[in-house]
Order: sequence, then C-alpha cells, then structure tokens
Amino acid sequence: MLDSFTATAGDHDITITTITNDVCRVVLTDLGARILELHAPDRDGVLADVVLGRKSYDELPRDPYYFGVTAGRYANRIREGRFEIDGTKHAVTPNEGANHVHGGPRGFDTHVWSTALDPERDSVTFLRRSPDGEEGYPGNLDAHVTYTLDGAALEIRIEAETDRPTLVNLVNHAYFNLAGHDSGTVLEQVLQVDASTYTPVDAELLPTGEILSVAGTPFDFRTETPIGKNIAAVDNAGYDHNWVLDGDGMRQVATLTDPASGRRLTLVTDQPGIQVYAGGYLEGASAKGDLDTYAAFAGVTAEMQTFPDSINHAHFPQRVLRPGETYVNVVRYEFSVV
Repeated sequence: MLDSFTATAGDHDITITTITNDVCRVVLTDLGARILELHAPDRDGVLADVVLGRKSYDELPRDPYYFGVTAGRYANRIREGRFEIDGTKHAVTPNEGANHVHGGPRGFDTHVWSTALDPERDSVTFLRRSPDGEEGYPGNLDAHVTYTLDGAALEIRIEAETDRPTLVNLVNHAYFNLAGHDSGTVLEQVLQVDASTYTPVDAELLPTGEILSVAGTPFDFRTETPIGKNIAAVDNAGYDHNWVLDGDGMRQVATLTDPASGRRLTLVTDQPGIQVYAGGYLEGASAKGDLDTYAAFAGVTAEMQTFPDSINHAHFPQRVLRPGETYVNVVRYEFSVV
C-alpha cells in the first residue's frame, strides 16, 4: 500500500511517500531520493524504525551526514576532485578540504527528484537529470532510483544513462541501528562481511591504492564480530573503510545482527565493494522523534559501491559510464530474526 503527502523542506516543496505491507514499512522522500524511516519487526513482531534521520524536514536539503540519501553523482571520495577520462582532465567541486565527496556541495542528495508510483508492485521510482557540467561532471546523466518493498525486504535499484563519458557511483547512504534508531550505539551489534581484503586509507580517508588482507587486523569480519570489539585500534574515529567483497554478481555479502532484539539485516548486492562507516562523527547530530541528538556510533552505513577514488587507481574496479551503456547498482536489505 502506498500513501503520499506534500510538505516543505526549507525552500523546497517535497513529497513524502510511505510503502506499507504486512511485515515492514518504509517512508521515502523525493528530496535526495532518500529513506526517512524503515520499520522492521523484532523477534516478538514489534516494529521499530531502524534507520537514523534528522529532526525536521528543513534540515534535509543540506544534511552533512547524508542520512538515507542517494549519494552521487560519485559517492565517496575523489582525491583533489580530479580525474581523467580518455585523456581529458576533469575537476569536480571540492567539499571536504581539497577533496570531493558524495557528489560535491550540490550533490544528488540536495535536489528534489521526480516521482513515479507503482501501487501494484509496492514501489516508488525517483528520477532526475543531472545536467552536463553539474559540480564539474561531464555529460547529461539520467538517473532512476526504484524502491520496492517485497515482504521483509527493501530492494533499491539504481540505474543511469549518459550522453558523454562520465563517472558514476550512485549509492544509498542509510545508517542502520537494528535496536531502533533511538536506542544508543551499534557497538554491540554483530557484523559479518564476506571480504578477505580491504582498501586501507590515509589521514584524509582516501585509499592508498593498496589492497590488503583482513587477516589479523581489526578489519576481519569474515566471522560474526561485534562492531565495537576492535574499533579502538582503528584511526580516524573508527571504521570508515571500503571492503573488497568476495564473489561477483548478485549475492549475499554481509549480515548485521542485533542480539537484544533479534533483528538481522542481510545485505545482497551486485557491487564490488562495501563502505562500512560506524558513525564515529555523529556526536551531536539532531535526531528524529523524541531523541534530541545522536551519539557517536549511533548507526552504521553499508554503502554498496565501487571503490573510493577508483578512477585514480587503475587496478580498482572502474565506473566510467559511456553513451549506450546503463549503470546499474542493486541492493536488497533483507530483514529476519534470530
């Protein structure tokens, strides 16, 4: 079942759409093609909102935490905002020191998208054209993000086409706390990632270019491990790193489990990497509902992606999109209980 209403967010007129079925409920908005709420049952069937969000709609257009957004045109970081395609140099807008992150200061998260509802499929599609030169990116890019609620699973299918060779890495940036968004930290929640290697970063959280084994490091989540177990050994306020996912094609790549509530989130994707950010810099961020602000580590992201700064590392998976091709990024958030 779909239900929509209109609201305002700063100077924007926005639409809020809720998809509900017998198991779960998700609340979406066309501002940033983002998730506002995602309600899933615990082992007793009690629903809780398991994604973080802002106190008011007015905070959404310039949310520095990117709660629930579709981040792009290129999510994650590009060193000094510079890259080259087919011998042509490009410079995109820096917005994290000298570097470019999540599409720049006017990334996809700051725009109101068009909305198409499909009540028969319990799905919503958001669409926008990013014009040639937006934030420095070449080519017009037509992007489509479809959210489909399928029983206890939320599927997000992202597609894009271009009329010039360009760089694309569109991802969802939801923060999860399976005990409920207002329940405290995720440090006791248990993470498992099918990744034998990861890409280490420098002090600016940009990849060094190395691909290293997780064995014997705080990045080894091949077996279920509490997020907080080894986080003190990680620089820069904990995890904000890319793991190199094993396998290829559409496959299960990770699980997140809250032992207290029994909620489990299984992550299924077709992407080569996953950015796990444990929310180390969330302290003081305004929180939705009855909570005033979030604490550090109040939520964890699982951004299905190509690798950060991939274009500047020839041995990383590349995301240059060319005319006639279609960029595709699919992720399924599958909920169950243990």
